Amino acid sequence: MARRAAVTLAEVARAAGVSPRTVSNVVNGYRHVAPHTRDRVQAVVDALGYRTNAAARSLRTGRTGLLGLVVPALDQPYFAELARAVVREATAAGFTVVVDQTDGDPARERELLLRGPRGAMFDGLVLSPLALTADDLRGVDPDRPVVLLGERTVDTSLDHVHIDDVAAAREGTAHLIGLGRRRIAAIGLEDDPLLQTGHQRADGFLRALADAGLPADPAHLRHVRSYDRAEGFAAMTALLDAPEPPDAVLCFNDMLAVGALRACLTRGVRVPEDVALLGFDDVEEVRYLTPSLSSVRPDRDAIARVAVGLLVARLDPAEDDGRDDERDDTPRAPRTARDVTVAHAVVARESTGGAGPRDADVCHVAT
Repeated sequence: MARRAAVTLAEVARAAGVSPRTVSNVVNGYRHVAPHTRDRVQAVVDALGYRTNAAARSLRTGRTGLLGLVVPALDQPYFAELARAVVREATAAGFTVVVDQTDGDPARERELLLRGPRGAMFDGLVLSPLALTADDLRGVDPDRPVVLLGERTVDTSLDHVHIDDVAAAREGTAHLIGLGRRRIAAIGLEDDPLLQTGHQRADGFLRALADAGLPADPAHLRHVRSYDRAEGFAAMTALLDAPEPPDAVLCFNDMLAVGALRACLTRGVRVPEDVALLGFDDVEEVRYLTPSLSSVRPDRDAIARVAVGLLVARLDPAEDDGRDDERDDTPRAPRTARDVTVAHAVVARESTGGAGPRDADVCHVAT
């Protein structure tokens, strides 16, 4: 018996009464297809047993079906949780994610950014840089499908997704002030001017002190070499050894706060009775510490959803503007860079006198 030839995309299009482009959009999961059209096409796809040919699609479109995600360090819980969210969103959009890390090395970040998705064998790139300069970012082809995550320090031609770090640190510090604390310290400022996370969060911290009319003691703004537990432990130990130790501390990430909490417990300092502690990132681990750790929560799911959505829009302009007919050759205007600020919240748990991990109080949400 002769083997039946595979059903083609064109055959599905004829049977469904739509263009091949519309069929392609449906089978690839693109969102901008009318529901009744999607249902009709999907019914024909199921009835005819149509299956996409990944190798043929790659040859035809020049795409691999892969997205790159580049982060500073996968052993940082924040980036591990972010990667999980990006993989979930990319899978729903029909892509596989390739994950790499830079260890915060500017040369490595520059290599991956300037080499571009094609050189790295994937279609688009989500990059969370630590130390790229304005010149690095301005040298990128504006049409390259790249989405930057994290602090926005210069205008670029690339899409960008971030929280407002200044506002988030300001609101976190205001939470500590609202508890009646007056000797408030911060852990996480870095000496390298290119590492903007610490500088922006320090800015928010100092603004909150000024809002409340509280002095900013330079000895209470502790520098670190990296955002890890050991640095948090060392910085908190130094604060506890000061002539006037703080009664509250804002840590610029949760791992610094974990180290700070351990330093307090080692010294017999009670949290939150003697020192209130607030972290940043709200990774899952801190909800189950004793005491559970209050933290500033960026909306990681929104960051992943927006970043993948922007990449898909860059890769398929028709999906971005709602056109799904391959015969529509109307000239499209050049894409402009999109800057998206996602929500953050201050989550109060036991380390600032709030509730436990199950019923923590979200003090404030910003969009």
